[in-house]
Amino acid sequence: MLVLLPPSEGKAPSGSGAPLALESLSLPGLTGAREAVLDELVELCAGDEGKAREVLGLSEGLRGEVAKNAALRTAGTRPAGEIYTGVLYDALDLASLDAAAERRAARSLLVFSGLWGAVRVTDPIPSYRCSMGVKLPGLGALAAHWRTPMASVLPEAAGDGLVLDLRSSAYAAAWKPKGEVAGRTATVRVLHSQVVDGVEKRSVVSHFNKATKGRIVRALLADGAVPEGPAELVVALRDLGYTVEAEPPAKPGKAWALDVVVTEIH
Repeated sequence: MLVLLPPSEGKAPSGSGAPLALESLSLPGLTGAREAVLDELVELCAGDEGKAREVLGLSEGLRGEVAKNAALRTAGTRPAGEIYTGVLYDALDLASLDAAAERRAARSLLVFSGLWGAVRVTDPIPSYRCSMGVKLPGLGALAAHWRTPMASVLPEAAGDGLVLDLRSSAYAAAWKPKGEVAGRTATVRVLHSQVVDGVEKRSVVSHFNKATKGRIVRALLADGAVPEGPAELVVALRDLGYTVEAEPPAKPGKAWALDVVVTEIH
């Protein structure tokens, strides 16, 4: 099982590990594309701060993020699973997993990134600020920059098992599973169900959507479930107590769409 996650805007500070070594990161087929983004981002942020903030979409209050990016090559690192914070990662709570679940997380979780393309939670990286929606002056839109290298690297990473795609649309734009891989891919939407005046109403709540996705991944890792495909994932999630409505693809080469329906927001 390969689980595709978005990163978080907020990140923990860089750690005390050795400085970044791109060649040490997982998915070595992305190294060249990573180097290109890193070079331009560092150069941009080491120059005109105002221009850098404009390109990165940062407010005055986040000007410190520019200096952080300028120092990416010398900053200390920590595992990506410790760098990413926020709602989804708080709910996932990697640090409290038992040893077996932690090993499953290391094998299964892949975090997409505007800077790195995609990394495993064990990959040592510094803290940074660069979303997938950024358009760098030289490279252009990052989602487009990543599509070609991702197209050759990600199918291999997916292997022959389930792909659970929990990315937001901005990060999904960097790689879209196709063909046979798409047929064993499942996307998840979390819906909040309420009964108002005797009528059920459903809505998507962004914050709660992220938290529920984090809890779903944690439950699968802790349980040790390894569903072979989307249909088996539906069964596994129902066994874990989730209400799941599944929509198989209308034609080959398309992903399954799963709705997880909840009645409580927390």
